[in-house]
Amino acid sequence: MDEVDQLVAAWRRERPDLDTEPMQVCSRISRLAQLLDAARARAYSAQVLQVWEFDVLAVLRRAGEPYRLTPGQLINQTHVTSGTMTNRVVRLAERGLVTRTANPADGRGVLVQLTPEGRRRVDAALADLVQSEEALVAALSAEERGTLAAILRRLLTAQETRGR
Repeated sequence: MDEVDQLVAAWRRERPDLDTEPMQVCSRISRLAQLLDAARARAYSAQVLQVWEFDVLAVLRRAGEPYRLTPGQLINQTHVTSGTMTNRVVRLAERGLVTRTANPADGRGVLVQLTPEGRRRVDAALADLVQSEEALVAALSAEERGTLAAILRRLLTAQETRGR
C-alpha cells in the first residue's frame, strides 16, 4: 500500500456515498507531478535556470538552427500571455541567453534567437532532466512505459479536447 491507498481508504470509510476510485489515478498523477516538478527544478538549477527560462530556451532549441522564433511562436508553444513573454525575453536577453533582432519579414516585429551560451545551458539542463526522468520511471519496463505513455496520452488528449 502507498499513501494514496491509505488516503482513498480513509475517504471510503468517511464518505462511502462517493465513488473515490478516480482518486486512485488522479492522486498518484498529482504526487508524481510534484516529484517531477522538483526533479526538473533541480536539473534546471544546476545550469542556473528557472523553470520558465528552460521552457523558453527549450522551445528555441527545438526549433532547430538558427534557433530563432517570433514572440508569437514562443507564446503559442509556452502558453503564456504576450506581456509575460515580453518580460521573459527581456530577462533572458539581459542574461545573454537570447538576442532580439528586427524581423526582416515584419518591420514592426522582432525575432528571438538562442545565443551560444543559451544553447549550452539548455542542452546541459536537458541532459540532467533526462537523467532524472529516467530515474523516476526506472521501476517500469520498456513495455510498461509505452503502455503508461499511451494511457496518459489518451487521458490528456481527452481533457485538452474537452477544454476547447
